[in-house]
Amino acid sequence: MPFAVRLSDDAVRDLEDICEYVARVDGSRRAQYVLTRIEEAVAALSAFPERGSFPDELLEFGIRRYREVFFKPYRIVYRVEEDSVFVLLIADGRRDLRTMLLRRLLRADASAQ
Repeated sequence: MPFAVRLSDDAVRDLEDICEYVARVDGSRRAQYVLTRIEEAVAALSAFPERGSFPDELLEFGIRRYREVFFKPYRIVYRVEEDSVFVLLIADGRRDLRTMLLRRLLRADASAQ
């Protein structure tokens, strides 16, 4: 049975920001390509949500609730709950993401409760 995949409002904004940046720097064709590939990576989570690895930045704190998949250099961070996948962050993996991940994921946990 496929999992439902949902993007948080933050993840939607991340995707919009990435596409706007790529369009400005590399053109609209490249931005469309990046959008399509990220959407494919997200859609694949419906069939195989456990395939992602645990983000190193969170493992340092013993946090194994979140997973990530890549469309390099972009990281897609998500969590699996029952029959749903919640995408919480889509970011350029070349950035130092430790603080961003912790802040975003802890905020998402607090609002989900």
